[in-house]
Amino acid sequence: MARDASDLAHRLAREAEAVCRRYLSNGRRNGNYWLVGDVRNTPDRSMFVRLKGGESGKGAAGKWTDGATGDHGDLLDVIRESCGFADFRDVARRFLSLPRSEPEPERRFSRAPAPTGSRETARRLFAMSRPIMGTVAETYLRRRGIANLRGAACLRFHPRCYYRPGDDAPMEIWPAMIAAVTDLNGAITGAHRTWLDPCGEDKAPIESPRRAMGDLLGNAVRFDRAEDVMAAGEGIETVLSLRCVLPPMPMVAALSAAHLSAILFPLRLRRLYIISDDDAAGESAAASLIDRARALGIEAIVLSPTLDDFNEDLRWLGVDDLRAAVRAQLASEDIARFLELSA
Repeated sequence: MARDASDLAHRLAREAEAVCRRYLSNGRRNGNYWLVGDVRNTPDRSMFVRLKGGESGKGAAGKWTDGATGDHGDLLDVIRESCGFADFRDVARRFLSLPRSEPEPERRFSRAPAPTGSRETARRLFAMSRPIMGTVAETYLRRRGIANLRGAACLRFHPRCYYRPGDDAPMEIWPAMIAAVTDLNGAITGAHRTWLDPCGEDKAPIESPRRAMGDLLGNAVRFDRAEDVMAAGEGIETVLSLRCVLPPMPMVAALSAAHLSAILFPLRLRRLYIISDDDAAGESAAASLIDRARALGIEAIVLSPTLDDFNEDLRWLGVDDLRAAVRAQLASEDIARFLELSA
């Protein structure tokens, strides 16, 4: 049986692109890879399937990795997840027996230069970046105490991201964590760059290691799709720190206090948790957001850190103290729904 499965997997690998077009139809080809959200055909780009390569070992065709979860496998796994029943091997055999139509022409990004700082530039940068797992960006986040990166497909890594200190200064190159800024429908409207030290110990030693591009107003970096409950904060690290104790709760990072006060709300949102930073700008943004939410009948609850922000709480007080402090601030019905599951 194992040998039969291995033979099928090798045969499917020779038809990798055809398999992807059939069972991962919400994805798209990018060079020698097929990009999609996950093995269940979710629209996104955190999972990548190698379309060309050897028959076995590292770099083999048909092998896939989900950068958001670290899961990996072959095309037989893809068909099994797609079919959802035991005789998926028969489905694979039937698929291999079908005649092959000519593949669609590979869709590439336009080579025409996009305006600097535009939506298109942001989309190209995110597409050129790779999943965060196993990169300097993951090392950077873990050094800040952030170990839970599930649902973080919006984060990627670029090993050589351009940085210009000023208009007349020469271009520099640094590794960077790239975050997709999206609207309520999931369309990329912008990108945020955090340039990093090559060792991942901290941000790069430059004047402004964080910059955003594209259309940011009302949009945000989104960790899971929000429905009736969500949390919203400014910085990516702050939001990810809170997700370490509330991983099932959808959250967004608006990237600044001004943009936090202007985020757009999902239509079915009924409770908004505002992740407050302990400074004047953060308090002003929280007050504005409370007024906007209440005017729409949305309950607004401020989550306040013990120290300056939730990342400091996570690093210096620890996950247990952070969980206890957050528990005391949640609505009672959300404790079992979001917090107890994480514990």
